[in-house]
Amino acid sequence: MMDNVYTKVNRMSGDSVKVAVRVRPFNQREKNANSKCVVSMSGNSTTIKHPESGKTHTFAFDFSYWSHDGYTQDDNGVYIATGIKYADQRTVFSDLGQGVLKNAWEGYNAALFAYGQTGSGKSYSMTGYGPNKGIVPITCDELFKAIDENEDDKKQLQVTYSMLEIYNEQVRDLLSTPVQGHRGHLKVRQHPQSGFFVEGLKSVPVRSYKEIERLMDEGTVNRTTASTNMNATSSRSHMVITIKFKQVFINEYGESTTKSSEMNLVDLAGSERADSTGATGDRLKEGSAINQSLSTLGNVISALADQATGKKKVLVPYRDSVLTKLLQGALGGNSKTIMIAALSPADINYDETLSTLRYADRAKKIQNKAVINESPTDRLIRELKEENAKLQAMLKQSGSANRGGADLEMLLKENERKMLEVETTWEQRLEQARKEWELSSIHKSETDLSEQYPYLQNINEDPQLSGIIKYPLQSGETVIGRAGNSPDGNKIELKGLGIQSWHVSIYSNKEEVTLKPMDCAKTIVNGRVVTSSRQLQHLDRIKFGSNSIFLYVGFPHERQSKEDIQKYDYDSFQSELAEAEGFSNQEFFHKENDDTGPDPAALRIYQDYIKLLPMIAEVNAMSEEMEKGVVFEAFIKNLASHDVKGRDKAKEIEVKVTGINTNQIWIWSKPKFINRKFIIEELYQKAIDDEINITTIGKTHDPFWDPIEDIFVGSAHVWLQSLAYLMGLDDQIEVQNYSGREEAILQCSLQPCNTKGILLGDESMVLDPNELVNKRLDFMVTISHCLGVKWIKEENRRGVMCKFEFYDCPQEFKTKTVWNTINPKLGFKKQFTINPVTVEFLNYLQTHALVIELWGTQAAVCDDYERKVSTISLPDEMQRGRTGSWMSQENSWSSELEHQLAVKERDIAELQEQLMKKRDENVALAQAYSATKKEVFSLKEKLEKSNDASVTKAALRTSKLPSSSKGHRPAVVTSNDHPASPSVRSRSPSPQRIKSAQGNPTCPASASLDAEIAKALKFFFKDIKQIQQLITNLKQQNEKVNVEDLVGLKSTVVNQYDSLNIIDQQLSSCVTHLKTTVTTAIRNMKKASGHTQ
Repeated sequence: MMDNVYTKVNRMSGDSVKVAVRVRPFNQREKNANSKCVVSMSGNSTTIKHPESGKTHTFAFDFSYWSHDGYTQDDNGVYIATGIKYADQRTVFSDLGQGVLKNAWEGYNAALFAYGQTGSGKSYSMTGYGPNKGIVPITCDELFKAIDENEDDKKQLQVTYSMLEIYNEQVRDLLSTPVQGHRGHLKVRQHPQSGFFVEGLKSVPVRSYKEIERLMDEGTVNRTTASTNMNATSSRSHMVITIKFKQVFINEYGESTTKSSEMNLVDLAGSERADSTGATGDRLKEGSAINQSLSTLGNVISALADQATGKKKVLVPYRDSVLTKLLQGALGGNSKTIMIAALSPADINYDETLSTLRYADRAKKIQNKAVINESPTDRLIRELKEENAKLQAMLKQSGSANRGGADLEMLLKENERKMLEVETTWEQRLEQARKEWELSSIHKSETDLSEQYPYLQNINEDPQLSGIIKYPLQSGETVIGRAGNSPDGNKIELKGLGIQSWHVSIYSNKEEVTLKPMDCAKTIVNGRVVTSSRQLQHLDRIKFGSNSIFLYVGFPHERQSKEDIQKYDYDSFQSELAEAEGFSNQEFFHKENDDTGPDPAALRIYQDYIKLLPMIAEVNAMSEEMEKGVVFEAFIKNLASHDVKGRDKAKEIEVKVTGINTNQIWIWSKPKFINRKFIIEELYQKAIDDEINITTIGKTHDPFWDPIEDIFVGSAHVWLQSLAYLMGLDDQIEVQNYSGREEAILQCSLQPCNTKGILLGDESMVLDPNELVNKRLDFMVTISHCLGVKWIKEENRRGVMCKFEFYDCPQEFKTKTVWNTINPKLGFKKQFTINPVTVEFLNYLQTHALVIELWGTQAAVCDDYERKVSTISLPDEMQRGRTGSWMSQENSWSSELEHQLAVKERDIAELQEQLMKKRDENVALAQAYSATKKEVFSLKEKLEKSNDASVTKAALRTSKLPSSSKGHRPAVVTSNDHPASPSVRSRSPSPQRIKSAQGNPTCPASASLDAEIAKALKFFFKDIKQIQQLITNLKQQNEKVNVEDLVGLKSTVVNQYDSLNIIDQQLSSCVTHLKTTVTTAIRNMKKASGHTQ
């Protein structure tokens, strides 16, 4: 954008880009999350600390501004420092903006650009908010103060102002008058001498700071309107303000001389957008032009940094994006450049903040070569005329039909514009700008009406753009609808996603305002969908379509304080929408022992969800408008579903993509969704601009489509502890999805067996797992079937399979894939052999589970399937009925049949409900059985501890006798020379224990107790095996039930009821007998021990 056709004097300044970083206070969302500050500053050094590991990274910059705390707000709303550490807006301007001004007066080009993630405070530093003016307005104000102080009548000072926005590689002029609600896209051209420029960009002459302030407000309104009416938001666009400053004076030789400077002030898009292309494995990776500018800017900075370190043959990719073309002079060219990196202090934004610091650290290595732009005015005009003549001659030779001729015509027009600009007096240009302003309708603001009536105020992701647009709701009916389609009269025209031709009607009188949505017009008030008339209350939050968000401000007498209006920002809107979808802030952050505050991991998930929520709404709206038949929905992926120890692992946000017509499902990671979202957005923009026909896009280039894939349905945790005691497990286990909801019932078993695969009986059970050490262990894993698979209930063309990993086996084990049945028989059986068993493997069995994952498979929707469905043959009578030849017959007999059918269906439904209750009772019995086994192991453990205590007492008494204690150590040593724990004891007595047994009568009692317990357990497991067989028979009967056979169904229910009673009685008897036996044995042992003492 540097308009450098002037002669460059020999005064050259070679210096590096100055870099400053600034950390802002916590925003409301971070306060609500109890965020911790991870950024600290000392002098010009900035340090960031990892919130979990505590690892630090320190960077040195030209300036480090601490604006996180240490301030207060005066009566005018200006933030002032309460200590020496806080850096206010004036401090930042003094260090950065003052340098820009100084360079401009000296004739150097200057550039200042702000970088950082969305919401990090870039716009606050650049433009400011309310009375807290930023660098841009202060710089302009100070410039005109200096101009007003100029007393040299022979020196003319000229200032022009332009403002543009770059979005999706397209340039929009923010100062041009919209044509029929549509802002045209400008082209970027290249001049052989002055470099890249924007063709047709409006540059307005100004004579005071007030005029710049007006133009800045006008550009902000246009930017906000474009953001509201389009699917673009400010965080995805770059804003470039260019102030051209010329000093025309008579030099020492008596020549009219022009000294020129361009100040480019750039507010870049949110830096997190540059990282969104990290969609690993996505077939359409980096396919969107929306990310192109920021990613190319990063490449340019890296290449220039490499050049500065002495690397040769480094290609700087300026031409790869519109932004880097226009900033070529500012980066490594003829400019003095300053970069300010805005930082979030919160731990939940650690990754983005660290990325910004590294980005800024690379930028400070860039070397620029700034020159003073000064040239005699007459020579400038002469050079322009000579260049014009050359261009005209070249144009005659090449002709205007080809592309080269068109480029020459463009250059000729640009030269003529410059000549006209030079030859036209400054006063004439100012007068022309004044007339254009008077004729413009943009300045007719409706702000005055908002003082009299209730109004709708826009809410934007960028706080600087919130509250810019106000739509007063005058008395009568106001219609909100798509631009160009709403009825005449009071109307508010929007062009946002999901806005209908006639979206809502708002009725206002002197007392109340009522909103009435039209049919199928998506309207949300305070997080809830509204489908009928509703009276609006002061400060209601309203969302039209997918991304048009407004705050309703009531009648003047209802407005108490501006603070009430300011507290409803973009984040509060999204939090409210998330809570309405069941994703509550408080409930999600709650912990069982909530003394330590919210879980940091939960905070990050919540932030991800809040950020994705509006993006998903936008993509769904674009999908609907383009008739793609695809719906997107965010969900939480809990990695605990895959953890073999059942621990509460980290969570992630992923996106479920569903084809409405095919019922096919895909799961996208967050980076993949964001990348696809940008591509979809670009496609949508081209579609509404009639640049592309959606129906002609092939699958390989369609961002809505992906090849079919297997989907994780849920997992079942089968605990391996029973194998450590050579006990079998045969059970029905819930398959739970990421949300903990049941997706199916899995029938599986873990059974110890011999080398030939024959299952072992209860007599093989061991009381101490250490008995298996250094021996061979064989066991069988059986996955027989699943029951009630919801994945297939939703779509019967689907299938399922199971897979799992075990211990250190290198391969993954899979069952066969079974299609089209909700009760698939998987028939998987696999024998595992561990030889020899180690202590490490025993620990694995007692602490780990076998995680069996249920995966859903999907069939490709093809013509063959549809043909099969459409060619099913019908009986003759039904065929006749379809053709209509029997339609005239009497239908009285059909009513009776329908009545009988309805009765039968009701009976079937009742019996099915009873059957489901019995199945639930089966599951309850299985759970009771599992709990009983755990209780047995608990009793056994208590018994062992009691035995150890008795033996230890005996040993201590014996050690007091000289004949027993001499020459022996007191510690009990296991077979592997380690002290034995109470729960894992050696079966071989140590010499100390032998001597204790010889001198103390408690040991025979202990041995007798072990025998009694072993005997009781043997009888218990023998009885339990009979109960297991009864439960197995009951399950088999369930599988054979025909729900259409009413007589058989009733008989089955009666039989199952009797069987369940028998099982309940036997199970209670077994547990009672076991408890009685164990309690009696322990009581007898204690009596014997007390008698001996």
